[in-house]
Amino acid sequence: MMKKLSIPTSKTSLVLFLCQIISALDVPLDLSQPPTITQQSPKDYIVDPRENIVIQCEAKGKPPPSFSWTRNGTHFDIDKDAQVTMKPNSGTLVINIMNGGKAEAYEGVYQCTARNERGAAISNNIVIRPSRSPLWTKEKLEPNHVREGDSLVLHCRPPVGLPPPIIFWMDNAFQRLPQSERVSQGLNGDLYFSNVQPEDTREDYICYARFNHTQTIQQKQPISVKVFSMDSLNDTIAANLSDTDIYGAKPVTERQPVLLTPTGSTSTKVELRGNVLLLECIAAGLPTPVIRWIKEGGELPANRTFFENFKKTLKIIDVSEADSGNYKCTARNTLGSVHHVISVTVKAAPYWITAPRNLVLSPGEDGTLICRANGNPKPSISWLANGVPIAIAPEDPSRKVDGDTIIFSHVQERSSSVYQCNASNEYGYLLANAFVNVLAEPPRILTPANKLYQVIADSPALLDCAYFGSPKPEIEWFKGVKGSILRGNEYVFHDNGTLEIPVAQKNSAGTYTCVARNELGKIQNEVHLEIKDPTMIIKQPEYKVIQRYGQASFECIIKHDSTLLPTVTWLKDNDELPDDERFLVGKDNLTIMNVTDKDDGTYTCIVNTTLDSVSASAVLTVVARPNPPFDLELTGQLERSIELSWIPGDENNSPITNFVIEYEDALHEPGVWHYQTEVPGTQTTVQLKLSPYVNYSFRVIAVNKIGRSQPSEPSEQYLTKSASPDENPANVQGIGSEPDNLVITWEPLKGFQSNGPGLQYKVSWRQKDVDDEWTSVIVANVSKYIVSGTPTFVPYEVKVQALNDLGYAPEPSEVIGHSGEDLPMVAPGNVQVHVINSTLAKVHWDPVPLKTVRGHLQGYKIYYWKVQSLSRRSRRHVEKKILTFRGNKTFGMLPGLEPYSSYKLNVRVVNGKGEGPASPDKVFKTPEGVPSSPSFLKITNPTLDSLTLEWGSPTHPNGVLTSYTLKFQPINNTHELGPLVEIRIPANESSLILKNLNYSTRYKFYFNAQTSVGSGSQITEEAVTIMDEAMASRQVDIATQGWFIGLMCAVALLILILLIVCFIRRNKGGKYPVKEKEDAHADPEIQPMKEDDGTFGEYRLFSFVSSAPF
Repeated sequence: MMKKLSIPTSKTSLVLFLCQIISALDVPLDLSQPPTITQQSPKDYIVDPRENIVIQCEAKGKPPPSFSWTRNGTHFDIDKDAQVTMKPNSGTLVINIMNGGKAEAYEGVYQCTARNERGAAISNNIVIRPSRSPLWTKEKLEPNHVREGDSLVLHCRPPVGLPPPIIFWMDNAFQRLPQSERVSQGLNGDLYFSNVQPEDTREDYICYARFNHTQTIQQKQPISVKVFSMDSLNDTIAANLSDTDIYGAKPVTERQPVLLTPTGSTSTKVELRGNVLLLECIAAGLPTPVIRWIKEGGELPANRTFFENFKKTLKIIDVSEADSGNYKCTARNTLGSVHHVISVTVKAAPYWITAPRNLVLSPGEDGTLICRANGNPKPSISWLANGVPIAIAPEDPSRKVDGDTIIFSHVQERSSSVYQCNASNEYGYLLANAFVNVLAEPPRILTPANKLYQVIADSPALLDCAYFGSPKPEIEWFKGVKGSILRGNEYVFHDNGTLEIPVAQKNSAGTYTCVARNELGKIQNEVHLEIKDPTMIIKQPEYKVIQRYGQASFECIIKHDSTLLPTVTWLKDNDELPDDERFLVGKDNLTIMNVTDKDDGTYTCIVNTTLDSVSASAVLTVVARPNPPFDLELTGQLERSIELSWIPGDENNSPITNFVIEYEDALHEPGVWHYQTEVPGTQTTVQLKLSPYVNYSFRVIAVNKIGRSQPSEPSEQYLTKSASPDENPANVQGIGSEPDNLVITWEPLKGFQSNGPGLQYKVSWRQKDVDDEWTSVIVANVSKYIVSGTPTFVPYEVKVQALNDLGYAPEPSEVIGHSGEDLPMVAPGNVQVHVINSTLAKVHWDPVPLKTVRGHLQGYKIYYWKVQSLSRRSRRHVEKKILTFRGNKTFGMLPGLEPYSSYKLNVRVVNGKGEGPASPDKVFKTPEGVPSSPSFLKITNPTLDSLTLEWGSPTHPNGVLTSYTLKFQPINNTHELGPLVEIRIPANESSLILKNLNYSTRYKFYFNAQTSVGSGSQITEEAVTIMDEAMASRQVDIATQGWFIGLMCAVALLILILLIVCFIRRNKGGKYPVKEKEDAHADPEIQPMKEDDGTFGEYRLFSFVSSAPF
């Protein structure tokens, strides 16, 4: 049965896979071999003093090794200590502390030795130390009295523990104290205040130390802090402060930065390679300083640099010698800056370049053990044999030591041994065991037979052939049962026996045979390779920008090998999706309902099979209206201006385009906010113009593409001083409402325009063009004043001036007004009418004298009405119509008149008060016009050769009817028109019988009426004469014959072909006969008479019988 192995496709997994193959090349455990340490406790081993101490030491070997221990360099006889036992078939020590032992008694350096007949391996020196969590020393803590704005350091000074404790600050309620750029904890555990504020006053600043090994927390005595503002400092009792402290104190002022830690301008720091480098700068100052870090002469390492504690701590992980150098921190505020340079030196404990590896040799072979390490300073290399310095170890003629290398020549079985390499400097040491095992063994293949490998197409395939033998066997690979040996660039043969196919194709699938041989024998093994289609994401998730509370959906549609079962996993920011019912994972999509700001991030679709993994990511950006600005501050207060500044709120992923500033006048319109100005989104300060006598509050609204934020909290109020008004009322007018008055109106000043209390208005007027003095009156805050007893419609000069308790506004400008109007006194004279045509007339008149208008001349009105129609002599309801002509016109046009009618009109002058008297009525008549179409045309009583026509007279004859005109023509089955026949009928007729018509023929009729002016519009109808019964019978008989049906089909086909040809010619721009016929059918008046071609039959004489109307 085949065993299945899936080969991973990623580079990292491939390396791990090769490492697993290499580890499988160890000497099989059924063969003799020196001991190998497989497990041991860490070099620095801190133990819990309340629990048993377990010091691990596990080893393998053949025969199984025995174990012994040293303590502090001397043999440790465990049999003499009842508290110490060694586990069976193991070297692990158990020291019983829980039954009376004390951990402190077993502090020391321990080393384990595993030994059998082929050699001895030793462990690292294991330093055992019990953890310690001492109590805080008793101390009396004095309260801290601090002036507002000063810096403060609260010292923690935790007890020295093993390992060092974790420090944090909390209050009595076990709540962590909030930290910020202003207040933060240093690396030494102290709490630093860059500047203290009144809200820092409290009595429960408590430093806690947590000792993780013993799972205990120690608490320092609470520290009391009281912050005094300068306003209250001199009012307090001087018991705790000296007079000098009180009266020598200065007001709170801004201060430039000063470093609290580290002190001075330079310092040094030594860190070991591979550790985390932590550098710290904390500064005092007001405003709170901002910290910035640089590396002098270089860049901070990308991907390994982090800023913590509000950028006060620089953290560089996995440091190397290249990170040595000068690191500069700068603390800056608006008043200045200070900096500190930390010189960092990176040292290194020893680290391996080449660690010695086990060596398996056959008798007579040669080999080497190499031990190379580096460090700073460079480590020294020393060798041991079976745990004994090689200089005093038993001699071995096959062995030669050359510095960091041991050379073996012509080894024999007695040369088997375990060698130790020790690389050490002042910062540490490395110890490695490597054995030399001399064996004579035929080849073995350790890979299971018929193992199945599955890989993805176009990926590397690694076929395992783990082997062992001494001397080292040679490995050969074959494909298929009778295949030839594999060679060439398409294969890679690894020393451990693995066959690599760098790019496996579909044709790479099959059975492969591995053959291992040495001088002692030969062995082979078969493995099998299957190639699978790669998994692909054929539709990847796409970048989304979604408004808050909207819905986001990502697609992830995949294609995969039918024999592989994929699993799809969604991640957010490389972590699991939140446990939230808003996240809906479908078969091939992820939907997020009601998105919020916390949903921002990168969403990744990962598709895994047993052989491969693919992923695709997309970013979700959640946008929303900005958060409101905050921390509004008013500075630079002047009488007519002030500076407003603010801090923008979160823009919520959509840049702020502008800020809108609004103000409230709590003095005049409390609760009402008015637009003041707006500034670009990059600006956070603005100079605002102010008006006197206004109690201002301001608020700011941020705007982005999504919308407007909520308004900020209002700023503090600012009351400007009173002043006399700057401006006068607008829109001043003087218009009389009655013939004997003048109404003066204006728009009152708004509250903030009054500039002070006691707003009033000085209203002044005088008659224009008359040498009069101004008449004035002071009124309250109203919007009009009425002057009585004025002449009718006389011009006045008017002005309105604002004033308050502090004085008058500037001199106002004058406006011209008029006293009240009265109705005009006279009517227009000499009214004349000129009739232009039957529907249009022109009216002339003489203008009235302007003095008689008694107001603003607005124009003239013509009243006109139809008296009667001259054709019918009948009266009807009189409907008067009015036309208005604006301005000082002397004529006007009357359109839309009815022809052949009698009209009357008069003219009146109009002013703002109304209309004047009417002129005498003027009579005029309109001439005849063409009539409207006959009211109806009916065709009745069809026979074989006659039709009866009946009609109604025109609704609007527009004159005296003189006659009617009838035109008609036949229409055949193809809608062609025949000859047009015209008949004139007396005006008093209302019917007509047309005889001698063709049977079964359609006719089209055109009918209109005439006056002496001309013909009116026509009315049309169509009618058909009836069919002869015998002819109908014959037609029915023919229609039922097959030959006739075939003929008709042929004709229809021919017509269709002709229509297609005509359509083609028409598209090319030619004119075709059908078009000509259509044109003729449209207008019978221009249709030419056709010769008798037999289409319509023979012409006949027509006679008609007319009847007079009732």
